Amino acid sequence: MQQEYTYAVARIRFRETKLLSDADLGSLLASKDVDSCIRQLRDKGWGDNSECSPGELLKLEEYKLWDFVGEIVDDMSELTFLLVPNDFHNLKVAVKCITRDVKPDELFISNSVEDPVKVFQAVKNREYDELPEFLQECAVEAMSTLLQTSDGQLCDIIIDKACMEYICKLGKESENDIIRLYCELFVASADIKIAIRCAHTHKSPDFIRRALAECDSLDSERLCAAACEGRDAILAYLGTTEYRSAVEAVSASMSAFEKWCDDYLTSVMKPQKWEPFGIGPIVAYIIARQNEIKAVRMILSAKINGLRDETIKERLRDMYV
Repeated sequence: MQQEYTYAVARIRFRETKLLSDADLGSLLASKDVDSCIRQLRDKGWGDNSECSPGELLKLEEYKLWDFVGEIVDDMSELTFLLVPNDFHNLKVAVKCITRDVKPDELFISNSVEDPVKVFQAVKNREYDELPEFLQECAVEAMSTLLQTSDGQLCDIIIDKACMEYICKLGKESENDIIRLYCELFVASADIKIAIRCAHTHKSPDFIRRALAECDSLDSERLCAAACEGRDAILAYLGTTEYRSAVEAVSASMSAFEKWCDDYLTSVMKPQKWEPFGIGPIVAYIIARQNEIKAVRMILSAKINGLRDETIKERLRDMYV
């Protein structure tokens, strides 16, 4: 298995030198407008030399990322855990568009395990056995629930929980420490966000239990009980877990907590720079590139909407390089 990734890791090492640094983000943030930002990004190799909007530029970079990964990785199944959230997103789009007789148009995300058009057709024709096995059960439940109740939020939590459970399963099945850690953090951070939102909206214990997914690093029953009591109880519970260092971020805002999650993952991934074999460096690069695109999206959005630089600076993630 190690030799399998030697070439891929060598390619990754070169690409890592092209990642944006914290200084690069600072320069983008200091630029006077969107056009200036895009010029700087083009100098760094972003885009394809054609005129495009900020949104098109970001989509192109996502496409380039996965196109490159497809070049260097023969078996993409080992990266399923990074792609399946898009499949569950596409299932949501399919279910809601079908029940509302709306065309999905640009709502699908293409970087997924299954072709989103096939997902749409399978759900539309109620041919659920044509879906990947990991989507079948929740597709039936989500479609049935939405048709019977017209409750879009309930439909969302059915699909979101199925996504979390499947990623947790993939993590437990993996022999790679980095993949296991990523999957655990994905589910735990999603559970914490759900608990906070439920506390703010005073959801019932049954609703909260239905939304939370099991994971090793959190006790879902204790988290549910804390969410029923309120935000302070959630913070108190988190203080007893391995996520105690996130308490300050959760106290500040949801966006601060999301930044904490991304920065924590980046810090864990950095040692992969010195790993010569295995899939770890590839996973680390993909996550670093996605965080880079996320950071640029924030900056471009700030320039478009006239937000203060200080506001965005607080939300920018630590870069991998």
